[in-house]
Amino acid sequence: MIESDTIPMYVRIVAGFFALANIVYGVVGYFKPSQIFENSTEGIDVKGKGARYAGYEYASRNLSIGIGLLIAASIGSPLGIIMVVIVRALVEIQSMLINIKLRKINEGFITAAVFIAIELFIIFKCLN
Repeated sequence: MIESDTIPMYVRIVAGFFALANIVYGVVGYFKPSQIFENSTEGIDVKGKGARYAGYEYASRNLSIGIGLLIAASIGSPLGIIMVVIVRALVEIQSMLINIKLRKINEGFITAAVFIAIELFIIFKCLN
């Protein structure tokens, strides 16, 4: 079993910042569900029930990932941090694949790539 004192404090702090970003992004999503349509809103009624419910699902996903990561970072559980960061990385990979499919290498793609790099750093630091 990996002890929590083997994780550098800065790794827990970075994971905590990621957690807070997810929590804030999740809460904002409840008030502005149209944010999920960053690539295109063409043909989508962003004020309709379907778009709102999709936004709420998106927001709840981000909120739950953020809460899970905040708990893992607070406790200092390396395996907990790794598991939640892997889930978060999968979300970023999904965003990148969507952008590639749409042939849009925009700020969403670049942000996801930067976040994946940071998430891989966290994972490797928790393993070592």
